[in-house]
This record gives sequence, structure tokens and C-alpha cells, in this order.
Amino acid sequence: MWRKFGLNRTAADPLAAWAGAGTANCDPFLSVEGLSKSFGPVRALERISLQVPRGEFAALLGPSGCGKTTLLRILAGLESPDEGQVLLGGRPLHTLPAHHRPINTVFQNYALFPHLTVYENIAFGLRARGLPADPLGDRVARGLALVHLEEQAGRLPHQLSGGQKQRVALARALVNEPLLLLLDEPLSALDARLRAEMQLELRQLQQRLGTTFLLVTHDQAEAMSVADRIFVMEEGHIAQSGTPAEVYEKPRTRFVAQFLGSANLIEARHQGQGQIVDTLLGPLTLRQAPPWSAGTLSIRPERIQVCDRAPAFNGLAATVCDWVYRGDHCEVVVEPGPLRLRTAPSPLLQRGQALWLHLPPEHLKALYE
Repeated sequence: MWRKFGLNRTAADPLAAWAGAGTANCDPFLSVEGLSKSFGPVRALERISLQVPRGEFAALLGPSGCGKTTLLRILAGLESPDEGQVLLGGRPLHTLPAHHRPINTVFQNYALFPHLTVYENIAFGLRARGLPADPLGDRVARGLALVHLEEQAGRLPHQLSGGQKQRVALARALVNEPLLLLLDEPLSALDARLRAEMQLELRQLQQRLGTTFLLVTHDQAEAMSVADRIFVMEEGHIAQSGTPAEVYEKPRTRFVAQFLGSANLIEARHQGQGQIVDTLLGPLTLRQAPPWSAGTLSIRPERIQVCDRAPAFNGLAATVCDWVYRGDHCEVVVEPGPLRLRTAPSPLLQRGQALWLHLPPEHLKALYE
């Protein structure tokens, strides 16, 4: 990424050793191995291990208190682990002070200096490292262009919109040319429309630069929108990881099924060796036998199909209890269950209406916990 800003690191730069060490070509690029952290009696991280390939956009997703921010702070050098190690490009990272790490962080509150202009905010880190005036000006100009803020260079933070402030924070981090950019819920202060726009811009920016990004968020829609890989965290450990499609379509636990989107959970018993399980909705056929004799099935609301006649198998006669019009779809609650399903918008839906439903075997997932 350094050459994208037209400069190479100098020997005086504390990050120069990283630039010449071939770290950018090592995969997995970021490796966290057996990381644990406690705060008094509270175990924030429990032997966390994860790997992020070079140039990938990864997301740590989970509710408040799950440990995702603690993990990010350890990566940034703001906390020290009790045990375990962090490698970046194959080199130990956890033993280095924060200012010697080729990492920058974009915070939730932007952390802009209110008395400095946009230009001076972006230049701040470069000045602190003693970069000469000419290359500094060139790099700041490229940073402004990168986030389309050339015309706002002379403004103060209070004269900017929320989205513009976030762009300044991104540019300030990126002009330092980090090997890894950490994003700590950077869009949470924006309204819904602007947040959606910034998610797209953030994704496009990462793809243009090819820098490794790691986003911390509690918003599953945000993680699904921007990330190549999602690490779902629960109570200090990784509950599941994979591409957004893998984690959404094939949840392994009740927690993942419910936290990442919405899911119908159906208690089931498996008596024999086949693919049929017994539930309160009646017998249901799965793609393969579940790994338990008693457990839980998951199916997403949008995977339940409304039929005009009884399906040959996995059919259910249901009655509409309630429904909500969402513009591009309707959310419907039916009995028995209750089950939630998502259908195309229809003015014909009524409470008490009888429906036939089909629960496709390929979308019924046997959960492991």
C-alpha cells in the first residue's frame, strides 16, 4: 500500500523494518493463537484463535461484552494478553509497543482534534513521526483525494457532517500506510441511510487499497455487507467463523442462528437412523441425519415457502396470527409454532387466514448446541 501514496518508508521510521521484511506476502497474514485476557474475576477472552489472510476484510461480530473490543485493543497494543500470541506477517506483534506496530485504528467517536482543520487532522500522525514537509503534503493530498474531501481540507470538525468526519478519521489512519487497519464500530454514530452509504464506501475503499481491514461491530447487517469473513464471538470465544453466506446459511449453534439474522428454532427428536425427526409441528425430513437424539433445528423465515396446496412432505397447515408490511416484503407470524416467515408483499394477507407451508429439507439445519 505504501507505493499507492507514492512513498517508501525511511530508515528513521520505526515501521521501516516491517516494510522490508516481506511480511505483506505471508499467509495467514494475521494470526491470533490461544489468546486469553482477564480483568479481575472476569474472563474477557478464552483462548481465542483466528486467522485472517492478507488483503481480506474481516469482521468481529458479537453482542456487548463478548470480548471483541478487548481483542481489538490487544491487537492495537492498548492491552496486553495474559497468554497466547499475535503474529502479523509471521512476526510477533504482541510484544511490541503500540507505536511500533504497523497498525492504525479508527475509533467509534472519530477522535478528531476540534481545533485542527481537516488537513491538519490528517497530517497529525505524519508530523508526529517527523515526515518532511514535501512528502507530508503529498501524502495528505492523496489521503484527501482517497476519501473525496479535497474541498473540505480547510474546515474544522464542527463544520462537517457525520459522514465527512468519519472520512477524515479513515484518511488520517490510511495516510500512515498501516499493514492492518482496525475499525472499532466506526459507523455506529451515523443515521441509517448514511450508515448504509458508508458501508458501501468502506467496502469499496478496502478493495481499492487491498489493505487488511478488521472491523468490530455488533450490527450483523453491517458485518454481512462489508466483510469477506466473519468471526462470531460469544462470551470470550469464537462461536463460528466463515464467509457471510456460510455463517448465515449454516449456523452451528442456537446463538449464531439467532444473533446473525432471525431464525425459527424447532425442538426435535431423532429416534432412528434415517433423516426424519419428530417435532411438535409433525415429522420433518432433513438432508442428513442429525448428530443427536434430541436437539434443535433452525430455519430462516425467508426459507419457509407458502403453498397453495399441501406439500408432499415437510408440509404444515398454519394460521396467520399477525403480519407486518415492510414495503419490499411482509413478515408473518403463524400458528402452530409460532413460526415467523417472510413473504412477498401481499394486500390479501389477513389475520386468521389459513396457509400451507413447506419447510425445505435443505434449509432445515441441525444445530450442535
